[in-house]
Amino acid sequence: MKNKIDTSSLFNKGFLKALIVPLLIEQILTLTIGMADTMMVATVGESAVSGISLVDSLSTLFIQLFAAFATGGAVVASQYMGRKDKESACKAAKQLVYITALFSIIITAIGLIFNRGLLALIFGHIEDDVMNHAVKYFIFILISYPFLALTNSANALCRSMGKSKITMNVSIIMNIINIGGNALLIYYYKLGTMGAGIASLTSRVVGAVIMLTTISKKQLPIHLDSLFKFEISSSMIKRILRIGLPSGIENSMFHIGKVLVQSLIASFGTASIAANAVVNNICGFANLPGAVIGMASITVIGQCVGAKRYDAAKYYARNLLLLVFGMFIVTCSFFYVTTPFLSSLYNLSEEAMRISIINNRFLLICTVLIWPISFTLPNFLRAAGDARFTMTISMISMWSFRVILSYIIGKYFGLGLLGVNISMVIDWCFRSIMFSSRWLKGKWMTKKVI
Repeated sequence: MKNKIDTSSLFNKGFLKALIVPLLIEQILTLTIGMADTMMVATVGESAVSGISLVDSLSTLFIQLFAAFATGGAVVASQYMGRKDKESACKAAKQLVYITALFSIIITAIGLIFNRGLLALIFGHIEDDVMNHAVKYFIFILISYPFLALTNSANALCRSMGKSKITMNVSIIMNIINIGGNALLIYYYKLGTMGAGIASLTSRVVGAVIMLTTISKKQLPIHLDSLFKFEISSSMIKRILRIGLPSGIENSMFHIGKVLVQSLIASFGTASIAANAVVNNICGFANLPGAVIGMASITVIGQCVGAKRYDAAKYYARNLLLLVFGMFIVTCSFFYVTTPFLSSLYNLSEEAMRISIINNRFLLICTVLIWPISFTLPNFLRAAGDARFTMTISMISMWSFRVILSYIIGKYFGLGLLGVNISMVIDWCFRSIMFSSRWLKGKWMTKKVI
């Protein structure tokens, strides 16, 4: 009989619930922003939906880069919290804010300069109406990046402390602003995609101000101390980048690949672009449990590793993974049944509707079976400091399977969007094999972050 693992010294009984439940609500609200933009703009027409879809696919690349730095800071802060070194955790927080602010401002400047040319370069020939909608939306989304990056960093730090209720409350405020702004600017002032962009920008500005103000309160275990008194710690930045840089490269290569695949989807026609936007929204909601547990695991596994409690890390990893599988059975079953109704809300053409239903149902089935090992498990490895391995595997898998096979199965075999998604599932399978093998072998226990 196995000895019972004592986890009481790491987390009290209500810690995980207090971390995960608000985080789940927050992520539902975050996805609602993107879905609200798409559904409310659907009244303008299918070309508007397609324009926002193209921008969102590119925007996701930059957002994931910001998230990678936030992850690096969260891992470092979590491990210091596990070691009971709050002073170093606060220093890591300050350096994280500096890094994300600088990087996001650079991205915004480049995007504003090249804008239309950047969209044309990535997505190739796009119908003029779709391009015009995309450009109007893209300008305001670009301006919002620094605010979003700072919000993401502050959110990650709050999660490192188990304070996800703070981020949930801010998400509620952001959603109210975004949806209210959409209603006013799209329906009343008839600004279309530009109105959706302005509403998103406003919500992100407010979110950043609130989160930075909150994370500066000294009563929090991790807080920003004298933010505008610039103090650069090269050693702390290196620790953050040791996790954030591989994660950033991984995420950027992953989403560059996705953007290339999106350009392939664009060649299938407006119906496929619009259907893919709906698939991304619906499957995004279905995938929420895995994304939430993945973010929560940075705090949980990170603190276990920081305290050198590898037995507890394995215990929590196993239970968190089982929780994802259980939650996926519920969410994916619900969306499988309701897919025709939900797709009908987007004002799609008959062809786009047909493509949306087929692809949604295929991906929902595969999500239940494969997604948790492919995407939740690697977050356990990152939290332990094994970010280079996840980067290497993700890059190999993305380019070997998802990108190349998408062109072969989707274009040359003529399966269109379904062929693209079949290739994506093959990518998931390869990742699952490699990440599960790495975790079971225990190589992650030899990595050192702090």
